[in-house]
Formats: sequence, C-alpha cells, structure tokens
Amino acid sequence: MAAVRVEAVLAAAEEQEAEKRRSITVEKELELEYDLGNLLAVDRNPPPAAALRGAGPRREALLQALARDNTQLLVSQLWELPAERAGGAGGPLVAQLPEPTFRLPREKPPPKPRPPTRWEQFARLKGIRRKKKTSLVWDEQAKEWRRRWGYRRAGGDPSRAWLAEVPAGADPEEDQFARLRREKRERVARNELNRLRNLARAHRAGSTVPAAPLHPTGHQDRDELRRVARVARVSTASLGRFQPRLPKEPAEPPSRSGGKKRRFEPLLGNLAAERSRQLEMLRDMSRKKPVLDITRAVNKQMRQEEAEAAAANKGKKQSKRGKRGRRQQRPGRSGKKSGARRQPQQQKAAGGGTGG
Repeated sequence: MAAVRVEAVLAAAEEQEAEKRRSITVEKELELEYDLGNLLAVDRNPPPAAALRGAGPRREALLQALARDNTQLLVSQLWELPAERAGGAGGPLVAQLPEPTFRLPREKPPPKPRPPTRWEQFARLKGIRRKKKTSLVWDEQAKEWRRRWGYRRAGGDPSRAWLAEVPAGADPEEDQFARLRREKRERVARNELNRLRNLARAHRAGSTVPAAPLHPTGHQDRDELRRVARVARVSTASLGRFQPRLPKEPAEPPSRSGGKKRRFEPLLGNLAAERSRQLEMLRDMSRKKPVLDITRAVNKQMRQEEAEAAAANKGKKQSKRGKRGRRQQRPGRSGKKSGARRQPQQQKAAGGGTGG
C-alpha cells in the first residue's frame, strides 16, 4: 500500500511539472515576427475559421488563448535580452530593449513646413549661414555680463543715453536724441511692416486660391482691410484674445483661419455612445420614409411664400410708378414742343404788325 501511494505522489508531481512546462511552451507552425523595441509581436499563423464564426463563449475562449500564447512568446523573447539591476543590487531587473524596426503609424498628419521668409530666401540664395550667438555679452560700461537684446541689454538704448555723439557732416544744431528716437520708431515700423508681409506671404502660400496682397500699400477695400486686421491679430501667441480692438471691429472667435474651430470626438471614449450613434444612423438610412421636421418645413414654406408675395408687390409698385411717370411726362413734353413751335409764329406775327 505504501509503495502505491509513493508512485501516485510522484505521478502527480510529474503532471504538475508538465503542466507548468506547457504553460510557458508554445508551439507555432510559423514563427512570430518580433519588434522588441516597440514590444510588438506579429502572428502570421491563420486562426481556425470555423471556431471564429459567430459570437459565443467558444470564440471568446479561442481569442483569449491565442492572445495568451502570443504574449507568452513575446515575454520569452524579452527574457533573452541583456538585463541589469536598476538602482543597485536590490533594484528591479530591467531589460535593455533594442532599437525599434517597425514604424508605427501617426495618429495625425505631420505638420506642414513653415514657408520661408524673404530673409531666409535671400540667405539661401547668397549662401549665408546662420551663426548661433550667445544670449549674454560683456558690457564694458557696466563691467558685467548683460543680455544681447531686450531690457537692460549690453550698451543700453542709445536714445536714452546721457551723451550722444554728433556724427561727422551732421548739422551741429540738430537734436541728436530726437534723431535717435525717430530712427528707432522707423526701425520698429519697418519691422512691423516686414512681419505683416511675411504673414501675407504665408497666407497666400497656404491657400489653394491665390489671394490679394495683404501689405498696407495701394488702395484696399473693406474686406481686404478686415482680413489684414484679422491675420495681424491672430499672429500673437494668444490668437488675439488680449489684443485691443478697433472702434467698430466686431468680436470674433480666436481662430487662425477666421472660422469656427472644429471639435472632434476622442479616439478612445464612450463606446456605448458611439454604438448608439451608429445604430441611429443605420436606422435613418434603412427607413423608407424620409425624416422630416414638420416645424422647420412649415417655417421654410411660410418664408418662401412671404418672399414671393413681397417680390410680386414690389413689381406692381414699380409698374404703377412707371405708368404714372409716363402720364406726367406726356403733357410736359407736348407743352415744350408746342411752345417751341409757337414761338417763331408769334415772332412772325409781331414782325408783320410792325411792318404794317
């Protein structure tokens, strides 16, 4: 009896070991394609078509078993990679993933390249290369490092200095500080004009239909000036939300294109809501009778009848005015012609009387 019990225990132990080996051992006719950099495994083996027909517990069990086997194969490949302990000997074991080989698709299209400015086109034509400058320079007057541009820059603002040098050949009576301030205003205005021209050039390059020039020269109509103001407004970081408005400028939503912002549903959201929308669309498509909004149709018909009645009344009024004008003009015209004809007869009569 004791020998039989020992054999049963050994057999049960062997079965458990075999079950464990079966849990980590997966056999496939075609080997999987692995991209360990993206943790991706591609299974080229065709699943049994008979088991996947219809929806039921058998199909779900088959899909779960297939996913489990492929995951086991992927994990087995990960254990073959070189690994190290993160954070010391007691840290977790981290595998070193190779470089990914499969290019995953993008969720959104890549951004379009920005059109080059006039200076970038000129620099490319002349072969001028941009040299990166440091943001800090040494100021000899202050004896410290200061910014190259902006507030408290090195050298300071020449128009705010306490001393200004009179250039050679200049009028000694001219106010040099006023000249420096005037030149600064001109530079600021020139830079703003160039900025607007670059925006107009980018706007024309982005649109399929060639648009009118947006630079402030020549004679522009109201629509063009409104478009120029909108393009200049939304060129800021806040899309013109904090920009002061003109006296009669209407309030518009902040948008680069001037229209309403499109809103899309999230890709991973409420599946029940999406299913209900799709079913409602299919029901509308399968209906034999069209879906008609009675209130909207009646209102549209009433507006159309009112427009036709107004057009008919307008045509009657114009015809009455035309007849009335013709009637009033006939006596006037005949009177003028009769007066013109009678005038030489009266002159003859008057001449005959004097002659007698």
